[in-house]
Amino acid sequence: QVQLVESGGGLVQAGGSLRLSCRASGRTFSSVAMGWFRQAPGKEREFVAAVNWSGSNTGYADSVKGRFTISRDNAKNTAYLQMNSLKPEDTAVYYCAAGPRSAGMGHTDYQYWGQGTQVTVSS
Repeated sequence: QVQLVESGGGLVQAGGSLRLSCRASGRTFSSVAMGWFRQAPGKEREFVAAVNWSGSNTGYADSVKGRFTISRDNAKNTAYLQMNSLKPEDTAVYYCAAGPRSAGMGHTDYQYWGQGTQVTVSS
């Protein structure tokens, strides 16, 4: 029903920045909430950030608050995650997800997932 494709990952030095993008198709983009999650090797998937259907309401994990910014452009069917002041502990595969308008910070809130994009932060 909703297909998501992430892009923008890569290798950066600590203190650097990356901007991840997630393009959606298959459903009216403005009708869904969007979230970003990440998963490091041997760890469970964890919440990073979420934005409601209109972009007016956002939430962040404490570990990224003040460094990461989630946004969306409904005209482009795309959500973004701007990551600044990156740390080695941010290294993970980052996934975008789509869910109903009520979706929040739990991975079970989301029904559709992208393939993931690798972010590696070197010391």
